[in-house]
Amino acid sequence: MKKHLANIVTCIRIIGSVCILCSSVFSPLFYGIYLICGFTDMIDGTIARKTNAVTTFGCHLDSIADLTFMIAAGIKILPAVYVTNWLCFGIVIVFILKIMAVIWRYRRVHQFMIKHTLMNKVTGLMLFLLPLSLPFADIKYSGGIVCTVAFLSAIEELRTVAFDKI
Repeated sequence: MKKHLANIVTCIRIIGSVCILCSSVFSPLFYGIYLICGFTDMIDGTIARKTNAVTTFGCHLDSIADLTFMIAAGIKILPAVYVTNWLCFGIVIVFILKIMAVIWRYRRVHQFMIKHTLMNKVTGLMLFLLPLSLPFADIKYSGGIVCTVAFLSAIEELRTVAFDKI
């Protein structure tokens, strides 16, 4: 059981992501599930390292859980807020760069995986906090900051994939 705990925690994030789709956006239930998903994202890697259970499967499962959570949250949140054309353009550019990095990594090492760089972690934290900040900050400002950091993160990841040993 101890050996599989990190993967179980990661699976909770996938299940929570599906549950987010069934909740009303910005409701207490939505925020509760959202916080649980974010918490599982923060602790699954730590659990895997502490229990000496880091596996390739776990890394892939974490990437799938991250993507599932991001898509589910986006499906619920984006229609509920006004996103400017510039912000939409920035999101599309970051998405294209991230897809390029994943494809490039696959061509180099035959693995679909997002590298967990410091900038990716900062971006993930900022993306996680963004919906929590919506009652206090206008999305055109907070979203612009997050999009800029995500763009820099995507550029860093492309550079890492292109020039570093993986």
